[in-house]
Formats: sequence, C-alpha cells, structure tokens
Amino acid sequence: MIRLFNTLGRRKQDFAPIRAGHVGIYSCGPTVYDYAHIGNLSTFLFVDFLRRWLEFRGLKVTHVMNLTDVDDKTIRRSRQEGVPLRELTDRYAEAFFTDLKKLGIQPAHVYPRATEHVPEMVALIKSLLEKGRAYEKGGSVYFRISSFPGYGRLALLDQRKMLLGASGVDADEYEKEDARDFVLWKGWKPDEDGDVFWDTEIGRGRPGWHIECSAMSMKYLGQTFDIHTGGVDLIFPHHENEIAQSESASGQKFVNFWLHREHLRFGGEKMSKSLGTIKSLGDIVATPSDAAAFRYLIFSSHYRMPLNFTNEALAAAKRTVKHLRDFRSMLLVAGNGGTGGPDSLVEDTRQRFIAEMDDDLGSPGALAALFGLMETVGKLRLQNKLSVSLATAVSAFLDEVDCVIGVINQADDGEEKLRLTPAQQELIRERETARSQKDWNRADEIRDELFRQGIKLEDTQAGTKFASV
Repeated sequence: MIRLFNTLGRRKQDFAPIRAGHVGIYSCGPTVYDYAHIGNLSTFLFVDFLRRWLEFRGLKVTHVMNLTDVDDKTIRRSRQEGVPLRELTDRYAEAFFTDLKKLGIQPAHVYPRATEHVPEMVALIKSLLEKGRAYEKGGSVYFRISSFPGYGRLALLDQRKMLLGASGVDADEYEKEDARDFVLWKGWKPDEDGDVFWDTEIGRGRPGWHIECSAMSMKYLGQTFDIHTGGVDLIFPHHENEIAQSESASGQKFVNFWLHREHLRFGGEKMSKSLGTIKSLGDIVATPSDAAAFRYLIFSSHYRMPLNFTNEALAAAKRTVKHLRDFRSMLLVAGNGGTGGPDSLVEDTRQRFIAEMDDDLGSPGALAALFGLMETVGKLRLQNKLSVSLATAVSAFLDEVDCVIGVINQADDGEEKLRLTPAQQELIRERETARSQKDWNRADEIRDELFRQGIKLEDTQAGTKFASV
C-alpha cells in the first residue's frame, strides 16, 4: 500500500485513487516570464519521481501541469521588454520545456495555458458571484473569505488571528498574516495592463492568479481529483485560495492529497534574487552528465526535507551516477559460472526498495537498499563467485529501478545507452575467458566480430567497456 504525506492534515495516509487504477495529478507549473531556477526544477523533478513511482506500481496517471502566461509578473516583464505578452511567454515556455528534456522529466499529458482558458475562469467566477461567495468592487471581483469557514486548513491559519486586509488590493502574493479577500478578476487598468485584457460578462479585465489553476484543474481532472502538487511556497496563499474558491463553487472536496516539495537552498539559505543566489539550470549544467547528476541529487534527498545545493554536492552526485553506470556496464559482461549468492538476493532488495518508496517516496532508504545489493555483488565478483544468472538478474533489476530514478541508462550524449543482445553479452564473456587464458587469437576474433556488429570494445583496469562504433 502506497502511503503519502498529505499537507492537508499533516500526516501520512494510505493512498487510493478515486478511480480504481487511475490517478489524476495537477501540478502548478511555471510562470513563464523568466527562466525556471533550480528550486523550481527540483519541484518538477519531485513530481516526475512521484508519477514514475505510481506508474511503477501499476497505476495509470493523467498528469496536468499549467503554464501561467498571464499575471502580474508576465505583464510587467512584457512591458519592460516592449514585446507582446505571447511572444514573451512563448520564449520562456520553450526554455522550460528544454530544461525538462535535459533533466529527463516526462512531459505532462496536458499543458493548459491560462490565456486559453479565460471562458472557464469567467464561468467559475460567475458561479461564485451567484452563490454570494464573491463580490464586485471597482471593476474587480473578489472572493469573500468570511463565506468559507474552512479557510486556513491547508496552511494551518488561525482565522481569529488573521489580519484581514482591505478589499480592493489586487496583488497576487501576500504574507500569511494578511489573509485578505483575494481577487478573482482584475478590472482593466490601462497604465498597468496595456493591451492585455478580455471583454467578458463580468467586465473588461483579466483573471487573478489563483482562479486560473482552479478552472484548469477542474476542466481536465474533474471537480474532485487525486493529487495536487507544488512547492511549499505555494501552500499560502495560492493553494489555500484554490481550495476556497473551488469548493465554494462546486460544493465538493477539491483535492484528496496535497503534496509539497521543500525548498532547495543555496548556501544554507532560501534562494534569493537580491542575494544573487538564484541559479538557472544553465548555471549548473554544462553536459548531460551534469543534468543526470542534478536529477540524482534531488532523488537522493527526501522531498519533504530541505536540500542545500552546493557545487560539491553536485560533484558527488556526478561520481555516484558514474558508479551506477559503470556497475551496470560491468554486469552486462560479468559472470564466471560461480554460484552467485543467495537466490533471494535480488528479490529481497526489490521488496526493500518498494517498501521504502511506498512509504511516502522514501528515496534515501530505497537507494540504501540498492547500494547494499551493489556492495554484495561487487564482493562476489572479486571472489570470482558472480554467476551469469545473478549478474543478469541484477542488471534487470537496475533497469527496473531506473524507470524511476532515470539516470543509469543514459549515455553522456543524453541518449539511451547502447543495449547488448544476450548473444553479444555472451561473446564478451567468452572473450574475457579467452584473455584470462592468454588465447589472444580468439580474443581478437571476438573483438573484430563485435566491431562488425557496431560494437567497439575497450579494455580497462576496471574491466571491458563497450560503445557504439
């Protein structure tokens, strides 16, 4: 049974999807006014690991991730640069997708853009107005927090201590102590919005940030869905406001499980533009190996624990990824007829890996199980006791694990590594035997035969390595 830590309630709960065998996930995506920083990307990696694990456990996943392409930040930046809003957001959306590809993050099934779902937002706002949960003031529409008694449950707010701000302030972001009636629809302000507006039944203007995610998530996943993800910085006000407006409109529970990734820190502190500690992927990644290292670094830390990013930590992760890849390459040509260790070795490790990951994506414990297996196999190899059957079984298990981790079966050019057929693996093992018996002619014949098949061999102190010709 998979157990996940639900931010709503602050406890682990057994996870069961609303529809048997099918999970709906909504992730707050990027605001496409700038390059995503590595803190943002750590959250998107967490979602990728979550989705991969659910699929590993046999569940079908529908993943929706929005693109915020109209809000205070996007409009401000487009005006600063003197370019149309769409031109600006297309540029940074494309950069975002490039980053996802570099990190091996599976694309979401749907990437709804806010600007393409304004009718759905207007319909939702109209419903809230009709129910008395929202009101118009100065051309804008606001949600009435006092009409929703459950406000504050997600962020653990004490309504008795909240300083309710005066309505009429349209800022999307604010401090927890200032839980004001929040804006659903922003009346058009020519000096601020320029040509960014929609003429609708509720007036000329544009949507507020919070209503965007409610409208898009419910359109693609229904009024109640399984999992909503994001960084911890979105718990308040964004996710708190999503709950209030969504449940007020539908009368149904909005989301069953809320999962949030903790901050990625830099130098022990939260990343900050003012301190110059905001890093984009391009700042830390020069090669596909660097990207794999960052991916591994995020997986190696539990998603609910803050992670301090350093160059040293990234370098250590890069060494570990190389170790994993070299180990798997060794397995493909290893085996000498030994007994190979206990028959249950791989299956016991597999069950430990599953148990750790089922427990709220316990990746550190899962990796400990994996490295324990690798240590045992390494000792067997040194003792000339590693059988072909065990090497094959461990290799297959690594392939299975890598469906989740996503760093082992990648070459330095970012493409999937060369896969050897069983016959080719056997030829390499035969060559190793020939070399140990100093049968150089046979060893050369096998090397030449594999070269004709498009495989180049290299003999090193760590063993025989192979690559495409």
